[in-house]
Amino acid sequence: MSTPSIPAQRTVVVVGHGMVGHRFVEALRARDTENHWQIVVLSEEALAAYDRVGLSSYVGEWDAAALALPGNDYPGDDLVDVRLGVRAESIDRAARKVTTSGGEVIGYDALVLATGSYPFVPPVPGHDRDECFVYRTLGDLDGIRAAAEAAGPGATGVVVGGGLLGLEAANALRLLGLEPHVVEYNSRLMPAQVDEGGSAILERLVTDLGLAVHTGVGTTSIEPADSGVRVTLSDDSVIDAALVVFSAGVRPRDEIARDAGLEVGPRGGVITDLGLRTSDPHIYAIGEVAAVEGVCYGLVAPGYTTAEIVADRMLGGAGEFPGADMSTKLKLLGVDVASFGDAHGTSEGALSVVLHDAAKGTYAKLVVSDDAKTLLGGILVGDASQYAALRPLVGSELPAEPAALISPAGAELGADALPDDAQICSCNNVSKGAICGAIAEGAADVPAIKSCTAAGTSCGGCVPMLKKLLEQSGVQMSKALCEHFEQSRAELFQIVQVTGIRTFSGLIAKYGKGSGCDICKPAVASILASTASDHILDGEQAALQDTNDHFLANLQKNGTYSVVPRMPGGEVTPDQLITIGQIAKEFDLYVKVTGGQRIDLFGARVEQLPQIWQRLVEVGMESGHAYGKSLRTVKSCVGSTWCRYGQQDSVGMAVLLEKRYRGLRSPHKLKLAVSGCARECAEARGKDVGVIATENGWNLYVGGNGGLTPKHAVLLAGDLDDETLIAYIDRYLMFYIRTADRLQRTAPWQESLEGGIEYVKQVVCEDSLGIAAELEAAMARHVAGYKDEWAAVLEDPQKLSRFVSFVNAPAEPDPTIAFDDAGERKTPVLLGLPVVPGGGSGV
Repeated sequence: MSTPSIPAQRTVVVVGHGMVGHRFVEALRARDTENHWQIVVLSEEALAAYDRVGLSSYVGEWDAAALALPGNDYPGDDLVDVRLGVRAESIDRAARKVTTSGGEVIGYDALVLATGSYPFVPPVPGHDRDECFVYRTLGDLDGIRAAAEAAGPGATGVVVGGGLLGLEAANALRLLGLEPHVVEYNSRLMPAQVDEGGSAILERLVTDLGLAVHTGVGTTSIEPADSGVRVTLSDDSVIDAALVVFSAGVRPRDEIARDAGLEVGPRGGVITDLGLRTSDPHIYAIGEVAAVEGVCYGLVAPGYTTAEIVADRMLGGAGEFPGADMSTKLKLLGVDVASFGDAHGTSEGALSVVLHDAAKGTYAKLVVSDDAKTLLGGILVGDASQYAALRPLVGSELPAEPAALISPAGAELGADALPDDAQICSCNNVSKGAICGAIAEGAADVPAIKSCTAAGTSCGGCVPMLKKLLEQSGVQMSKALCEHFEQSRAELFQIVQVTGIRTFSGLIAKYGKGSGCDICKPAVASILASTASDHILDGEQAALQDTNDHFLANLQKNGTYSVVPRMPGGEVTPDQLITIGQIAKEFDLYVKVTGGQRIDLFGARVEQLPQIWQRLVEVGMESGHAYGKSLRTVKSCVGSTWCRYGQQDSVGMAVLLEKRYRGLRSPHKLKLAVSGCARECAEARGKDVGVIATENGWNLYVGGNGGLTPKHAVLLAGDLDDETLIAYIDRYLMFYIRTADRLQRTAPWQESLEGGIEYVKQVVCEDSLGIAAELEAAMARHVAGYKDEWAAVLEDPQKLSRFVSFVNAPAEPDPTIAFDDAGERKTPVLLGLPVVPGGGSGV
């Protein structure tokens, strides 16, 4: 069949800019290499496409930008016009025009409906009261938050609906300080995904976490009461609550299609064929609003598939909807829940194999064919670690007895048990064969596989299987620090701790080979500094340091150095400021205030460094460690001491933290910040450790950083008192220092851990490894042993002798150093010499 010709330039209007609408735009722009289509996107929400699946992560962080989907503003693409806050009001099919809420009329050659769904609210008397909410958008969560804060901690919140979103809504109320009650009309929680046995375990686990569960009852009325509303259930029980959240399912948002005369299904949704074309050949429907041959799919993975198919069709392709994998894996209130395939055993002749361990709080069920050889589906509650290996086997012959696959003492599924057509990444429909093909073509690690295939780029649930496929393919992922040490940095850290070796020569002689290099020497120097309080220029250690650490200052492009004195929390006395000014004038230095609330003095020659340090030490200042892979700064706002919005003393906490962690050597630089309220003036969520004040204490965020790949920190724990906050930071930093790779910042370190931030929470907050006391003790030793590195040099003539431009002419300054003072700003002059690497202020 010949491919139809495509006219030069046409317009497609996309109604809706959710996750599926965004995926369609991305797919069409990636494939439309000849720019046949101009795209106009109408978004009723004022926010561009964001991760609605991760909606619950908004609670506690309240940062909409963190949920924004990458590229949702299509930077630099003139063929995509996104109109935020603009609703499509009507469709004129005959004229092929859309009228917007602003009265604009937009013509189209093709129209794509990506309107999604809306929350179903049962017609309960009182459902429209101000205390009633739905759980669907960021705006909904903002409203729930305001009502929860007005009610105060300990108030009751009711969630109508015990499905997936209902339990997420209940967790959101719990995080907001409310006591949640879940009301589910069905006899069990999550009836669509979990059977009676799995639901019983799930109910017990969530009840232990503070949820009150009411199953087998409906909501009959919502009436005003002194504390908010009175919710009456069908068993005549009453719950007095501050607010009610409806999460009783969704319905396709098809009203604009109905009004335009498009065919819709009896239960809603715009009827389409397998190519997602509606009853009008110029109009397509994708995502939750599409009833593909009469069936609506409410998960994002099949939604993405529909978007890809329509993009293909609009460029002359013949893609068809292949059906949908409705498998789900999630963590609700910290409880693993997964279902896949025919989870409820509705297939003819299906048999069930169940392992129910009430003591451990786990439930596993496999649904198999009548001969027990073919996997049809399954349910996992409490422990879903086998999900990644089991789900791709649906429809395939089992590699072992069903019971052995879910028994802790049974067979472990390897990647080799999966057929090539097994779907590894359900979000992006990527098969094992496609991933193995990418590995064969040179994808040697998980990031490379993600880049080549898009597997693992959405929910991330398939990443463990990607690692297994790499191992199966014979890819050797070396953990060696360098050619001289076969061990990883974390292993060398443990060796140093256990053996007590305190020199590089002793370590390489026993555990390495050769004489070392520019990779392993600074790495080992950092480990030695992290495990003791020795000065980094003592003995053999001095020769291991890079240029910045060797001279305790940052080398700049013309061979001079910058000096950054520590100013804990940004505090500085008038005398210290005067001294800094006097030093700058006396040594003719360029002065710059950094983004970390410090003062940087540029242009000092190496022999001037001790003279400058002496002046600073005399007024109580010390090294800011701007040169080291260590704690740099703890930034703060003025907090409750001065600010009318401040809820806690952010400056006091910042000073305490900076003095506690100063000099702490680590795999990469560390930056902290403390904000006195949710207005976040200290930008704490852009730091490795961020602390934000609440009415009840402190919220602790971890794993943020700037750099080439900026990351927002994520919430580790909330409403902490001072003592618990410091204990958690102690544990987090020491765990990072022990286990991270060389030059690995906290954000990629967290992502590299199996289980990610949830694993970090278990280790730091729940002490799952039993090492909390050990980590705190290690930090206590650092605090007790700290000594200012500048002051230690000034007290040691041998160390002082290093600070000269020329060893054979100590009194002579470097003649190649020059500056241009002609302009308003002093700048270095290179005098035709090559640029010296390793500069940067480092703050």
